[in-house]
Amino acid sequence: MLETSSRLLALLALLQSRPSWTGSELAERLSVSARTIRNDIERLRELGYPVEAVRGPTGYYQLGAGAKLPPLLLDDEEAVAVAIGLRAGRGVHGIEESSTRALAKLEQVLPHRLRRQVTAVHDAMTEGPANTGSNVPDPIVDSAVLTAIAACVRDHELLRFDYAVPEGEPVTQQRNDASAPVGDWPVLVEPYRLVSWQRYWYLVARGTETGTWNTYRVDWMTLRMATGRRFEPKEVPGGDYLEFAMRDVAISGWKAHARITVAAPAEEVLSRIHAAVGVVEAVDEATCVLVTGADSLEIIAVYIGMLGLDFTVTEPPELVEHLRTLGKRYLAAVV
Repeated sequence: MLETSSRLLALLALLQSRPSWTGSELAERLSVSARTIRNDIERLRELGYPVEAVRGPTGYYQLGAGAKLPPLLLDDEEAVAVAIGLRAGRGVHGIEESSTRALAKLEQVLPHRLRRQVTAVHDAMTEGPANTGSNVPDPIVDSAVLTAIAACVRDHELLRFDYAVPEGEPVTQQRNDASAPVGDWPVLVEPYRLVSWQRYWYLVARGTETGTWNTYRVDWMTLRMATGRRFEPKEVPGGDYLEFAMRDVAISGWKAHARITVAAPAEEVLSRIHAAVGVVEAVDEATCVLVTGADSLEIIAVYIGMLGLDFTVTEPPELVEHLRTLGKRYLAAVV
């Protein structure tokens, strides 16, 4: 017969393995009496595990959701995977501190053999820079803000926040209050979807007064008190939140924008990029215009080169000058 502590762990593992168990099934699996099972169920409840019981001839036990987080039961592979994931999470803006705390707690209780596995993986790997796709610093987003927004999305609850656009950044959203200063105003919206794209978090939402759909940078939002007001969901234009957000940002939400004439049919350009990254306008059968943007002119220049097609840039002037400088640099590098 298993000792009490080992038996409790075995009982908990059984409860987690399927939705419900009868008392007789648990007793048979653990080779104990039904009375012992009832006592062990009470011990699990005292530890914080919400074990629910349905009485009667067809009664059963099941593990429910509790009001607090009880001790977690992980097998070896799960524990190692969580520890490695938490190490990686320390490099994500907004959750570094909480990831570090959770990792410290987990490693404190890991058996020596598992701690050695986690340490071996960590020592054998080297983490690359967090920002490899841009020369613009990554924004910091508070995980508590993401959680609060996600709850409003889930509950169809109106979201109120202050929206502060830094100086020099594009202002593309419509204000509810036309008298509010540009770049800093209160907003009340119907929140629909959080979108993570190109190192940024965006909220796709619909204005309560204007009915206009917009994307909002989450790192520019400061949440106000919860409204507690529900709304009836509408369908986003086109039916795809991700595509709407990407297209909205590509057209007007980037700090730098460009119109690029490409010596190729529109279909050819669209086959080489995501349709929502930019707007492709056909000029004739052999030429099209790509309207796109990025955080900086340098990034746009890189994206253009990756098309692998001949192109001409006439605006903005700063991009034209940057490409001219790059052209001279590349030519000088050819021996």
